[in-house]
Amino acid sequence: MRILITGAGGMLGFDVRRAVDGAGHEGLALTRAQLDITDTVATADTVRDARPDAVINCAAWTDVDGAETHAAEASAVNGTGAGNVAAAAAAAGAWLVHVSTDYVFDGAKPQPYVESDPVDPMSAYGRSKLEGERAVAAAAPEAHTIVRTAWLFGAGGKCFPKTILRAAAQRPELTVVADQVGSPTFTGHLAPALVELAAQRVPGVLHVAGAGRCSWYELAVAVVAAGGVDCPVRPISTDEYPLPARRPANSVLVSERGAPALPDWRLGLKDFMSEPAEVSA
Repeated sequence: MRILITGAGGMLGFDVRRAVDGAGHEGLALTRAQLDITDTVATADTVRDARPDAVINCAAWTDVDGAETHAAEASAVNGTGAGNVAAAAAAAGAWLVHVSTDYVFDGAKPQPYVESDPVDPMSAYGRSKLEGERAVAAAAPEAHTIVRTAWLFGAGGKCFPKTILRAAAQRPELTVVADQVGSPTFTGHLAPALVELAAQRVPGVLHVAGAGRCSWYELAVAVVAAGGVDCPVRPISTDEYPLPARRPANSVLVSERGAPALPDWRLGLKDFMSEPAEVSA
């Protein structure tokens, strides 16, 4: 199978490239410099000329707080850009796997979120990603899989565990939010599932995230312990650490549709820590 990867220079794209190669498929990995998905014509031409069997869209505006003051830019990538990729894939006869987020929910539900739960994003970033979901469904109604995932971390880019490891090596104490819970997801585990879904062509929305649940505080404690760093971590509330964008209090995702099951987030952290060169970057 020939798979085109957009956003291949990002953290998730890094592992999707490896997963495509590992599965024995033919991959065409395009970074943002090689393809700006906000350019409708360039996207259509590039996908047409590549003649892929499937497209995995990893291109995204990921600066959650920055989206609050750059909502139009976030929407151009996460909304319009996603629709451009979907339209181009559909025109080329390719199946699209598009990556979305837990931030399309408001976090008020006490139980884990499933695919059929109503969406209600709290932030500009979440609204832009929901816009992308709708654009994908409209542009490729019969040929898309939308994968909602959560709390991504991986070897190929900036992420929470790397930030915690650096901070723990420099500070006498860390304070981390304890009243937001979610499903930490290692991109090294998510990427093969995206490739699998590209081959299976499962239509509609699927939740694919690391198994289990924890708070940011619990994740930070686990990261510090895994890194062997002697630094205490103290829990604080969201109110004590205000940020421009509101985050859902509950971001735990599970699937009611039989989506591929990923390993527990603790195993994801263990596998992440086994890549010391990338982890220290």
